Formats: sequence, structure tokens, C-alpha cells
Amino acid sequence: MKYAFLLYDDEANGDESEEMMGRWFAVDGETVSSGVNRGGEALQPVATSRTVRVRGGKPEVTDGPFAETKEQLGGFYILDVPDLDAAIEWAKKFPNVTSGSVEIRPVLEMQ
Repeated sequence: MKYAFLLYDDEANGDESEEMMGRWFAVDGETVSSGVNRGGEALQPVATSRTVRVRGGKPEVTDGPFAETKEQLGGFYILDVPDLDAAIEWAKKFPNVTSGSVEIRPVLEMQ
């Protein structure tokens, strides 16, 4: 089953140290070598995002994310694993779990 792993953390932390990036490259390599990786990307900072809504028939475009939060969506993975328990085990390996969070959501596969 495919799961989306939504990676949240506080952008203000800005931890892109060599050590942290090494941890990311290691877990990324593990997802690839184990055959579960189906895609994923890091995202630009929230300052580059726009949110679009239509209210009362009029489009509204605002800067930034849809909600004020202390954690921002920084990237995502799509992994194909047997079940939720396996997905949770993968989420525990992502480096941001110590300072942010990983939301796991099953991918809805349209027939």
C-alpha cells in the first residue's frame, strides 16, 4: 500500500548542517535500496507559496501556507509498504521526527 509521508518542521530551525543532510541522504538511500520509494521532493520555503481559495464566487490568492503554524511542510515521500505498521517504522527513521513531525497518510488510489 502506498503512503504519503508529509514532513513538517520549523523552518526557523534551518538545520541544513552536513550532519543533518547526511542523515537525510542515508534514509533516502535506504528507501531507494529497499525498493519502497515511489517518489518525493523537498519543497521551497513557505515564503514562496501561495494559497488559492474561491469565496463567494471570487478567487482569493494569499501569500504563504493555508494556516499559521509553528511547523511547515518541508517535503514529502511516497513509499509503498505492506501496512501502516511498516509505514510507522519508516517514519521513525526520518531525521525531522526529533524536532518536527511526520504525518502518514494512505494514498487514495483511484480505479
